[in-house]
Amino acid sequence: MTINEILKKHWGYSAFRPLQEDIINSVLQGHDTLALMPTGGGKSICFQVPAMAQDGVCLVISPLIALMKDQVYNLRKRNLSASAIFSGMTKTEIERTLDNCAYGNTKFLYLSPERLQTELFKARLPKLNVSLLAIDEAHCISQWGYDFRPPYLQIAEIRELLPDIPVLALTATATKQVQKDIQEKLAFRGGHVFEKSFTRSNLSYSVFFEEDKTKKLLQILQNVPGTGIVYVRSRKKTKDIAYFLQKNGISADFYHAGLDAKARSDKQDKWIKNQRRIIVCTNAFGMGIDKPDVRVVVHIDLPESLEAYYQEAGRAGRDGKKSYAALLYHKADIFSLDEQLENRYPSLDIIKKTYQSLGNHFQIAIGAGLDQSFDFDMVEFAKKFHIKPLQAFNALRILEQDNYISLSEAVYLPSRLMIRLNKEEFYKYKVANKRVEPYLDALLRLYGGTLYDHFRPINERQMAQVLRTSVEYVQNALNHLKDYNVIHYVPQTNQPQLTFMRERASADQIQINRKRLDFRREVQHGNVSMVIKYVTNQETCRSQQLVRYFGELDSKPCGVCDICLQAKRQKKEEERLEAINETVKSLLHAESLSFDLLVSQVAQKATQYKQDEIVKVVRWMMDNEQLKEEEEKLVITL
Repeated sequence: MTINEILKKHWGYSAFRPLQEDIINSVLQGHDTLALMPTGGGKSICFQVPAMAQDGVCLVISPLIALMKDQVYNLRKRNLSASAIFSGMTKTEIERTLDNCAYGNTKFLYLSPERLQTELFKARLPKLNVSLLAIDEAHCISQWGYDFRPPYLQIAEIRELLPDIPVLALTATATKQVQKDIQEKLAFRGGHVFEKSFTRSNLSYSVFFEEDKTKKLLQILQNVPGTGIVYVRSRKKTKDIAYFLQKNGISADFYHAGLDAKARSDKQDKWIKNQRRIIVCTNAFGMGIDKPDVRVVVHIDLPESLEAYYQEAGRAGRDGKKSYAALLYHKADIFSLDEQLENRYPSLDIIKKTYQSLGNHFQIAIGAGLDQSFDFDMVEFAKKFHIKPLQAFNALRILEQDNYISLSEAVYLPSRLMIRLNKEEFYKYKVANKRVEPYLDALLRLYGGTLYDHFRPINERQMAQVLRTSVEYVQNALNHLKDYNVIHYVPQTNQPQLTFMRERASADQIQINRKRLDFRREVQHGNVSMVIKYVTNQETCRSQQLVRYFGELDSKPCGVCDICLQAKRQKKEEERLEAINETVKSLLHAESLSFDLLVSQVAQKATQYKQDEIVKVVRWMMDNEQLKEEEEKLVITL
């Protein structure tokens, strides 16, 4: 099929969006390609369509489990075979997934950059018929990028094992410097870059200096109908702001990564279905959510970079209709942003203490722990080892950057199960073990024969309802079958997962790249400076400021941001005052008049002007010596 036929058959679209077809053709011609498309621009189509147009597996590198799971789910809904490998999966699950890619019909394999470097993946890679290497959120590979992730640097090593396979790097935001860095770090062969304009003509950006930000927020939401997102920087504030809005008659809910999986899913679904108008959230919310009718996005706190702000604000108006992005701040926010930047870099002693405490917490001996994953409650961990939570979080982030550990975001992992026996062995076991026969029959009835081939998510509560028993009985039966090697069974978890990417070392042996940390501190200091410059600049169009940051130097004023609207109001005011000025002159050219009579006659001749405006102009003309008073009458100064 042609790429247009593939698009129509699997996605139901009759035509591509701007740039999509050009990017797809570049990939199919074997070119390394960098695609820059704003949030909601349809980046995933750019690798999914060419993957369907050729034999083999498309490897998709993505940094977030939630994004991977969402895309795998959406592909499977279209009857396209897709799988993902991420933290929290057992070695058996990973092996089975890779086997299905090598010997089955899997078209898309999603995995994090950390997974590329595991010995298991490297050993299996030669057996995979890879057709395309797609790098999502490609700005993460650049040390100049706002969300740099060192494991992304290792992607180039995988390219050496796939010498003839093209790379498609995708991102919504990248400065010219970051674009160049992406191509260098991915060892591009030639530079095929497709860049969609960063200008969003339907989106009005505004910045408001406010002491009472909640009052301003309420005013914005009362004036702008439709669904919206309110971004804040702390979990506590999500709840406080949501309750404030509810008390003022606005349907609102809160969302952050610390909620359990069911609560996050329920809150997100209600908002997407417009059962809740406003979602108040941290930046954990929004990635991968395709809700086109968001009318307003408000930031209560300053973002850490213009890239992050552009992406988050850009979740408004994906349907092309008029929408609004507002950023609220006061002077204390600027000091707070600088302070947060300094707190992101704890001392080397704190980093080493945190790493040693991890080993003690999970009881891992030195030299052990490679590729082992654990449920991880950071607050409990910090409290247990007397480390300040913020210091612990930032120490873990640095250990992750140097590939000692990998931390997943809090994500729901359902129970997974696969039958270990072949069909004949399974039947014999079932006949010989009548006590567990109902459980085995229920598994096949609910989940089918695919359980023989790969892990499937299962629901113990659903099984209990079918069998008219308790969930505890179902779990005990499944664990019994697991112990007798009849099935692989991995119970559900909704805790964040911490994975040891190396064998545990002693604290004295860990090597932290201080030079890179210092460099990143400088980059982020520059990012913060640009945010402060953006909010305090009252002269240049907001849209122009943003797109110029990304290298678009020829953009025109948007006409709809707070600065452009203020300029329009000021120009209109100047035009009104100039018109009054001309009317005054025309009357005084005919005859000299007293102050009061002049004002009265101007008001009669030009009824659209208010008397106080006329008085203001006449006094200004007198102060600037355009008029003078002679014998209690005003005349024009020659």
